Amino acid sequence: MENLGVYDEYMNKIGTESRKVVHERGLWHKTVHCWMYDDDGNVYFQERADSGKLYTTASGHVLADETVRDAFRREIMEEIGVDTDTSNAIPLQIMFWRQDKDEKNWHDRAFAHVYINKLPIGFTDFCFQPDEVGAVVRVRAKDCMDLFMGKIPEITATRITSNGINSVSINKSDFLTAPDETPIVKYGHILQSIMQITGK
Repeated sequence: MENLGVYDEYMNKIGTESRKVVHERGLWHKTVHCWMYDDDGNVYFQERADSGKLYTTASGHVLADETVRDAFRREIMEEIGVDTDTSNAIPLQIMFWRQDKDEKNWHDRAFAHVYINKLPIGFTDFCFQPDEVGAVVRVRAKDCMDLFMGKIPEITATRITSNGINSVSINKSDFLTAPDETPIVKYGHILQSIMQITGK
């Protein structure tokens, strides 16, 4: 059973519950959004297996006995097969996330910890969790910002799957967002941070 820490709305820990109970009751818990980049100013998105949309490099719940950095390392290993040293991972922000799916009795109340870290491997050295990740897509952060700001209609990215590598064209509709979100709001701060760190 996967147990999560439970928190009040001020992020004070008040107990531990199973993941199932946390989402049935809409209890506050921690998640981590993991982002990887390289020195060339590229950012790495995962292509979700269920929707085909581009999302974080990896993401998931922080377990009750984990730190956020522990969860970052575990999620990156589980979803894309990369063992990474997260001691230098950079925390960017904590987002307060609320979402309800009443028809499924599922309620999300998460403190989403957003961290970025440098990719320690070559672009082809991935091993995907097939039920979650269909591919990893590499794209220049600056190109992505230009796309989201409407300066260009599409960009070229490099996509790697278990079958090989190819170039693809992507546009704003290829990115995963909630109904009330835009790509620039959801991903802009990540891209800007990577551009600042790499100078590209």
